[in-house]
Amino acid sequence: MEYGAQLYTVRNFCKTEADFAKTAEKIGKIGYRWVQLSGAGPIQPKRIRRICDDSGLRIAITHTAQDRIRLETAQVIEDHRVLGADYIGVGSLPGEYGRTKEGAERFAEEFAEAIAEIGRAGMKFMYHNHDFEFEKSGGRLLLEHLADALGENAGFTLDVYWVQAGGGDPAQWLEKLAGRVDAVHFKDMTMVNGERRMAEILEGNLNWERIYAACEKAKVKWAFVEQDDCYGKNPFDCLENSLRNMEKYRKY
Repeated sequence: MEYGAQLYTVRNFCKTEADFAKTAEKIGKIGYRWVQLSGAGPIQPKRIRRICDDSGLRIAITHTAQDRIRLETAQVIEDHRVLGADYIGVGSLPGEYGRTKEGAERFAEEFAEAIAEIGRAGMKFMYHNHDFEFEKSGGRLLLEHLADALGENAGFTLDVYWVQAGGGDPAQWLEKLAGRVDAVHFKDMTMVNGERRMAEILEGNLNWERIYAACEKAKVKWAFVEQDDCYGKNPFDCLENSLRNMEKYRKY
């Protein structure tokens, strides 16, 4: 398993090509070699690839707008070829589908052809969870319905923070989805004045010993560090602190 930076963490510093270049350079100097492309501004894939190459970064996966995945599948695939990324991710279940078994099934049905086309191109569609997937519908968790409806051709970018936030066990879900979780999102969870907050890795309360063991068992390829909210801290510092903590804890 290799560590990467989820660029959504520094999304406010990726809006223009010039800013993206500065950000990529900083991420490379921190010590990351892999990134997930998410939250960047309207920059051409060729320019993103060149900037990342110049900074010693490789793109493994993206979060791509769901309408583009479904309606512009061929172009999305070509963009990912340019980026060098084999994984095409969606950040969430679009709200218009609702949070029900029927909504999950309709989502899977409407994305089925795009998922198949992505697979034929030698790439993989990836679904990223939040906490709402741990609501029950029809006696089962929404995440269970999604896993069944999407089928084995679809993978999951399991976000350990959001699993915990939904009342699930991250290690258990890594084991349940083994074979479909080539990438995970690492962020920690802490409590401040009764409020649940995101934290740098190993500075919160998640059971990292079990999470690491489950990642190893599930043969996870990448752990992307993401911190949606840094609560006034510099997000680059948060990414660096997480990487240093992980390097001290366990090397891969």
